[in-house]
Amino acid sequence: MSRLKERYEKEIKDRMIKEFDYKNVMQVPRIEKIVLNIGLGEAIQNVKLLDGAVEELTIIAGQRAVITKARRSIAAFKLREGMPIGATVTLRRQKMYDFLDKLLNIVLPRVRDFRGISPKAFDGRGNYTLGLKEHLIFPEIDYDKVEKIKGMNVTIVTSAKSDEEARYLLTEMGMPFRRQNQ
Repeated sequence: MSRLKERYEKEIKDRMIKEFDYKNVMQVPRIEKIVLNIGLGEAIQNVKLLDGAVEELTIIAGQRAVITKARRSIAAFKLREGMPIGATVTLRRQKMYDFLDKLLNIVLPRVRDFRGISPKAFDGRGNYTLGLKEHLIFPEIDYDKVEKIKGMNVTIVTSAKSDEEARYLLTEMGMPFRRQNQ
């Protein structure tokens, strides 16, 4: 069992039951999945960039990434419906906890001038999305083999009913939120 999952089961669940006065253990919010996404608009001209993105996302996640395709045509961007424009991977269960542990303890501390992540990136339903400007902060990525520096989104989907519950859950798990007044 992952360190994070073990801590959630033994400590965090009990604290949340006391904090939010849940009547049933099944009401306690948990992390359901983590979705990693790289969007590449430049893939319209250079499809080889997409192969590199899929390969790098697979290395980061430890699970095969899939190519995402455009849902609509947008003439201004010379984009047609069905063209490949990104890569995504969804992590669940053990791999999800392993990735979150690595993100919190290895990756985020490597960000230059890191002062914490924004506490305002919740979507109103208890899910949190973190945008990373470059994927090179992951230790698995070999800097010399990277063609282009890519940004990525990390979405943490929870079963929380409100942002307050999700923020409490993620804070307890070790998410380094910066203070509101900064």
